[in-house]
Amino acid sequence: MKLKEILDKTTAFFKDKKFETPRLDAELLFAHGLKLERIQLYLKFDQPMKEDELNTLRELVRRRGSGEPVAYILGYRDFFGHRFEVNSSVLIPRPETEHIVEEVLKWQTDKEAALGIIDLGTGSGCLGLSLLKEYPNARLVSVDISDKAIEVAKRNAEALGVAERVRFVHADASQKETVLSVYREFLNRADVDLLVSNPPYIAQNDPQVEENVRKFEPASALFAEDQGLALLKQWTQMYGTHLSSSALVLMEMGMTQGDAMKAFYENLNIFNEISVIKDLSGHDRIIRGVKHG
Repeated sequence: MKLKEILDKTTAFFKDKKFETPRLDAELLFAHGLKLERIQLYLKFDQPMKEDELNTLRELVRRRGSGEPVAYILGYRDFFGHRFEVNSSVLIPRPETEHIVEEVLKWQTDKEAALGIIDLGTGSGCLGLSLLKEYPNARLVSVDISDKAIEVAKRNAEALGVAERVRFVHADASQKETVLSVYREFLNRADVDLLVSNPPYIAQNDPQVEENVRKFEPASALFAEDQGLALLKQWTQMYGTHLSSSALVLMEMGMTQGDAMKAFYENLNIFNEISVIKDLSGHDRIIRGVKHG
């Protein structure tokens, strides 16, 4: 059987499964299994498949057919121009989360700024480590409750060449004193310039959550109490009193949480500017608080 025939059949199979991007999924998996670039698949359409190659592709298709995300099968996901290792211990980075990096770049246009950054619930490290790539003089403390997530983030820091500018803390982010003691020791100061987070913000009973997200991605990175608002509120309140005189807080949130989080930020009396950033679909996505003096 030739490559194109198998690719077309796999695409049809994924389409029947109601996957959003059946052709893309098939091409990514085939390129991965055959150790090719995606573009090379088109150059080999008429190439007959060997039995060992077929066996490799069958296993990849089986895994995807069970609902396992493509990123976990491939072992990576690209985020803000960099490749991040991912596995089932970490949340798969989403394009929407890139808005946080974009907002930081708008806020601090001096790429040489020696920012002190904390990333709460770091997961794969995609947020904090991407910021270190943008700001070569910045330093970062990344926090996660999962030791396996920390291991993944450490490998990503090494791969990106920023490991010397980050300290990882295996702790619940609510252990503020543990986190801040590492921050003070690493940066030799106490005030935080930039706090970023993609915290768990989904309510346990949210019917919008896809079945395969619940099945394969870590629940500890997805769900929170108080209709998903608990950690968004708790972490902001805890660390908000430790911000520098000119600081920024950016947290990803759910599409229905903008009004509640804006009101909460206003009641904290910490920020001079508060806004809700929408994603490309027009949904509430990030709560933003800026402090001036």
